[in-house]
Amino acid sequence: MNPRARILLAGLYHETHTFVDEITGLADYEILRGAELPARRGDGSTVDGFLEVAEAEGWDVVPVVEYSALPSGTTDHAVFEQFWAELEVGLRDALEHGGLDGIWLALHGAMVTTDCVDPEGELLARIRAIPGAGALPLYGVFDLHATFTAAMAQHANGLVAYRENPHTDARESAVRSAQLLARALRERASPVMHARNAAILWAPPGTGTADRPMRDLEALARQIEAEDAEIWAVNVIGGYSFSDVPDAGVAFSLVTTGSAERAKAALDRLEALAIELRELGQPREWDLDRALAEIKTLEGGPYIVVEPADNIGGGAPGDDTAILRGFLRHGIRNAAVAIADADTVKAFADARPGDVRTVRLGGKGSKLGAGPLEITTTFLSRSDGEFTLEDRNSHLAAMQGVHISMGDSVVLEADGVKILVNSRKTPPFDLGQFRSQGIVPETLTAIGVKAAVAHRRAYDPITVRSYTVATPGPCTSVLTSLPYRRLRQPVFPIR
Repeated sequence: MNPRARILLAGLYHETHTFVDEITGLADYEILRGAELPARRGDGSTVDGFLEVAEAEGWDVVPVVEYSALPSGTTDHAVFEQFWAELEVGLRDALEHGGLDGIWLALHGAMVTTDCVDPEGELLARIRAIPGAGALPLYGVFDLHATFTAAMAQHANGLVAYRENPHTDARESAVRSAQLLARALRERASPVMHARNAAILWAPPGTGTADRPMRDLEALARQIEAEDAEIWAVNVIGGYSFSDVPDAGVAFSLVTTGSAERAKAALDRLEALAIELRELGQPREWDLDRALAEIKTLEGGPYIVVEPADNIGGGAPGDDTAILRGFLRHGIRNAAVAIADADTVKAFADARPGDVRTVRLGGKGSKLGAGPLEITTTFLSRSDGEFTLEDRNSHLAAMQGVHISMGDSVVLEADGVKILVNSRKTPPFDLGQFRSQGIVPETLTAIGVKAAVAHRRAYDPITVRSYTVATPGPCTSVLTSLPYRRLRQPVFPIR
């Protein structure tokens, strides 16, 4: 090892929803190159977590490139190939000029391209095939909702998953993975990974770690770590159910310097518990009209109406109109929703406060939802959609840092419902989204939230009661309704 270890830094981050029609192209990705990566120090991201450890360890960081995009449809494979071309050049250059002592990657783990069902596994295999990189310590962090594959385990020493959902520990998990890299360098150890894919698929609302079954599985993982000092980390992977790939679903992996037999025994325990508790991962959701009828009878607020089927953090377009229609249908006033619809924002480009216009709002991003809503609204305000997160530990910070852009945005009102319309879909993981636009969440009666679990950290502290409702949409919790073609069979609850 060099007096100052040289560690290559790169990142590839996309959660791919294969059941939506859109193709995610290069323009949808934020690309950071070279010195732009170390500039993330302090922004609350997973890269920031790695940089904290690198600073403490005195590493020389060799930053190459990071591609990241919000959850959305299948990525054009050309994006992956461009990312690889940039990373390969940086990797070969680093190996030839000064050498490397390790590699650290910021991943999501649930990417799918038009040509590849396992881009992360392919990426790791390509790295290992570069002369001089085959035996380098290779570590990284990945999302609890990844699709973990045998190739990912085979070609990495220590990939570490988030342990919490909502993902309040994403940065902490990056720190943990970088610390494992530091340990490997100190001890001159070469741990390996073992993985197991269970025959289980859970929709996102069934993977909250404060609830069973994930709570029990995470507890068992920590117990296994405590029992065996040679097992450095155990990952419980809730999986990503909206990805039609062979290995989608619940999985487990671990990092160990111990025997394959003990690793297998640990994975056996985790898989057996998951099978035993698999029914608990099936979400229970309200009928929308029944939930709204109950809210109409209640006092105070806010009451949160959660719509997993249009979960922006799960790759849905964030423009469904079911909750808005429901608020209007039930006469629920002093309410708010956020809808992504760049066309509607443009329709109010020259509007003044108080202007009344009829627009075709939302419902354009998925044929599975409620469709566009013809609605007459009053224009209240316009902004550039920029805001700073109130919560630096939210999943949004881990994804994008603390400075968020919703794109050009307008606030409209219809029959007492405020409608925040963004040009760029924005996961509802931070109250600053509404507050930055003059909407005070704590004063509202009801709020529509396009999420599954990750919103809880922001909204639970202000919520009187939360209703998770069943609506049509691409992130439906009724997984048996989705047209899987490549998923291995049988997988619970797919028969």
